Amino acid sequence: MSAAPRIYQVAVPTPLYRAFDYLATVSLVPGARVQVPFGRREMIGVVLGEVAQSELPASRLKAITQPLDAGAILPPPILALLRWAADYYHHPLGEVIHTALPVRLRKGRAPVVGGVKVWMLTHEGKAVDPQTLKRAPAQKHMLEALAAAAEGLNAEQLAKVSQRSAAALKALRSKGWVSSHQRDSPPVTNGNLPSAPELNPGQKSAVTAIVAKLDGFHPFLLHGVTGSGKTEVYLNVIEQVLAQGRQALVLVPEISLTPQLVVRFERRFRAPIAVLHSGLNEQERLSAWVRASAGRAPIVLGTRSAVFTPLKNTGVIVVDEEHDASYKQQDGFRYSARDVAVMRAAREKIPIILGSATPSLESLKNARQRTYTLIELPERTGSAVMPQVRLLDMRRLKPSEGLSLPLREALADRLKKGEQSILFLNRRGFSPVWMCFDCGWVAPCKRCDAQLTLHQKKQKLLCHHCGAEQEVAQRCPSCRGENLHPLGEGTERVEGALEKFFPQARIERIDRDSTARRGALEEKLRRVHEGEADILVGTQMLSKGHDFPNVTLVGILNADQGLYGTDFRSSERLFQLIMQVSGRAGRADKPGEVLIQTWHPDHPLFAALQRHDFHGFAEFALNERRETGYPPYSHLALLRAESPTPGAALEFLQEARTLAVRLSPGEGVQILQPMAAPMERRAGRYRAQLLVQSNQRAPLHEFLGQWVRQLAEAKFSKKVRWSLDVDPAEMY
Repeated sequence: MSAAPRIYQVAVPTPLYRAFDYLATVSLVPGARVQVPFGRREMIGVVLGEVAQSELPASRLKAITQPLDAGAILPPPILALLRWAADYYHHPLGEVIHTALPVRLRKGRAPVVGGVKVWMLTHEGKAVDPQTLKRAPAQKHMLEALAAAAEGLNAEQLAKVSQRSAAALKALRSKGWVSSHQRDSPPVTNGNLPSAPELNPGQKSAVTAIVAKLDGFHPFLLHGVTGSGKTEVYLNVIEQVLAQGRQALVLVPEISLTPQLVVRFERRFRAPIAVLHSGLNEQERLSAWVRASAGRAPIVLGTRSAVFTPLKNTGVIVVDEEHDASYKQQDGFRYSARDVAVMRAAREKIPIILGSATPSLESLKNARQRTYTLIELPERTGSAVMPQVRLLDMRRLKPSEGLSLPLREALADRLKKGEQSILFLNRRGFSPVWMCFDCGWVAPCKRCDAQLTLHQKKQKLLCHHCGAEQEVAQRCPSCRGENLHPLGEGTERVEGALEKFFPQARIERIDRDSTARRGALEEKLRRVHEGEADILVGTQMLSKGHDFPNVTLVGILNADQGLYGTDFRSSERLFQLIMQVSGRAGRADKPGEVLIQTWHPDHPLFAALQRHDFHGFAEFALNERRETGYPPYSHLALLRAESPTPGAALEFLQEARTLAVRLSPGEGVQILQPMAAPMERRAGRYRAQLLVQSNQRAPLHEFLGQWVRQLAEAKFSKKVRWSLDVDPAEMY
């Protein structure tokens, strides 16, 4: 006699704010994947649990097509965290769970760790002297790297050695010097581990304070100036966690920071490291996820989505550069990985370290209220001191190609001394404007309310908002004149200017354009570290976490960009960015200098930067936020809408506001009037937004819960694409 069918609730990746009931004749556990019929399709869902009865009669319930997992692929703590995240960010649970799974698991594949191909030197290869390959530097570097890795290197590790790793590997193989082998996990460092550097008193105090609280939930805000050795604090704490047989989860804001941290961790620990970021292929990401979940990777290092990775026995969570806006997802499920990490630590009763030289004002307020424990590292490690900061008043200086005379003289001085310099300009391309000097016409994007950026090497006009490309106009479409010229500077133009001013200098440009190819960033950073570059010019990719001991000069170009932005966080972001970039100078025994080109030298933000006075700036900014009622002294939610039809988004938001008013939101919940987005048209779609604000978090979320579900079912909501952004990081 067959068993009576059971009813299970299943989360399916749809934009609907509900779970769905299905029948099954076998026992299923929450967190297991199942294949289910949904409409005319088959979809992969996750079991939430068994229910006694359904709102629908049994005759209308469909049967689960196929169970995919014998046990829970999402263990109870992670499933509970995902439920919390869906509730807090008011996003459909099925889509939230879908986001947390590697792509292959979303497709119904088995959670199997694939073999990792590693490359090793053959007997003949070990006998080769790398110095004989001086004319083939990529092969030389690869031979040296393989000689130092007794267990071999995988493709990702080889890509860090040289951006020409594929060609170099092919050449070494043809000579019979390397061969490949399959391993079930990445190689672990062999040989003697290097001794850890001696901690200074501040670092020792920080490690002692954190290690004393490994037995429960304790949030720490580690505020250390640039170069103060925050990473060494992380490593020492993780060492204690690993000694207890537990795992560490380390989050970084961007992929560019991952390779250097992996190298640092590999040098320090003889333990497998699972790396998770979007630059991996599907199998690599799945393998890392499975090893972390099974407890076979004591250290898990990844970007934003790694916060949802199941661990067998979590001991600590580290969020490096906790202030970084990259931790906030900007589309779909709009979660903050930093805030989710804090909630995960609280639920799993473990400590969490939020580290930054420029903490977010939200975290700083939590520390001042003693919700977080503040730990300060006010001094740099070793003999390094903070760089001297000088303001260059551009009202009195005439720049050439964006570079003032004092900055050019400082660059020449560093070149003479054999020291390295960084020029920071947060604008890629050659010029942000292609303009007719006869009539004033400016090349516009046809799909956005934005101007096109000239990329001279590509001979293209590109939109940095939607990616549209156009040929460079040689005749003005307005007056038919030919007096067209670039206006303003981007990194490409500054690179060209440096080549003109300093023809003997070795220049490296580091931005999204120059590092698009896999391994390109690692190759550029290698050249910098090995002294093969004199001047680096780049965007904010240079601002985070890089340690260049020979850099003694940092020049900030166009420092006023963002000073008077429309977003209330503009000045905070600008201060953080400039302070982070400035921190690249003078990190070893050579003194550093920072030159800031500005048209507003009297602004209090620059005065605080000159003093390296983060707390002074923070006090000013917090007082301003308190007076204006912005976070961290209030809580926000932004309803965004977009449509290819002009006016449709605003019309939707007006109806959404009418619905909101009818729901009678709680006391203190303000529903502002809808307005067009600061850039209304983007990628051919017209955008608008509606801000909801409250001094108290609870009534805001109680209202949002009702509002969003009614919006999802309203007929007028089907006419536009809309989303709710809770705790928005960007206001445009």
